[in-house]
Amino acid sequence: MAGLKKKQRIQFVAVAGVLLVVATLLVVFAARDAFEFFRSPSQIATDPPYEGERFRLGGLVKEGSWVKGQTHSFVITDLEADFPVQYEGIVPDLFTEGQGTIVTGQIDGDVFVATEVLAKHDEEYLPKEVADTLKDQGVFRETLEN
Repeated sequence: MAGLKKKQRIQFVAVAGVLLVVATLLVVFAARDAFEFFRSPSQIATDPPYEGERFRLGGLVKEGSWVKGQTHSFVITDLEADFPVQYEGIVPDLFTEGQGTIVTGQIDGDVFVATEVLAKHDEEYLPKEVADTLKDQGVFRETLEN
C-alpha cells in the first residue's frame, strides 16, 4: 500500500513537471515575436537580422536623403553605415534631416520598411539607443547629447 502511494506521487510530480515545461515553452514561443530589439545600421551590416524579423532601427536621418511623398524614402545613418528606409504614411512634424530618429519595421530586400516613425522632441534630444550606439562607435558629438 505504501509503495502504491509513493508510485502515485512520483507519477504526479512527473506529470506536473512535464506540464510546467510545456507551459514554459508555449509562453516563450508566443512571446518571441513580441520583442522589438534596437539596431543601428552598422549592427545590421555586421549581423543581419533573420528574414521577417521586426526590430527598431535608429540613427540620424542622412542629409539630402529624404524624398517626400505618399511613401517617404530616407536613409538612416550612424555615421559609419547607412540603411535605406521606406515609410508609407505621415511622418511626425519634428522629423527632419540631420536629426535622430527610430523606426520600427522589418527589412524587405535591401530596404527597411517602417510601420512607425519616431522623431526627436526638441533640437537637443537624441534617442538614448542612438546616442549610446554613436558613443560606442566613437563618433558621438557633444552637440547631439541629450
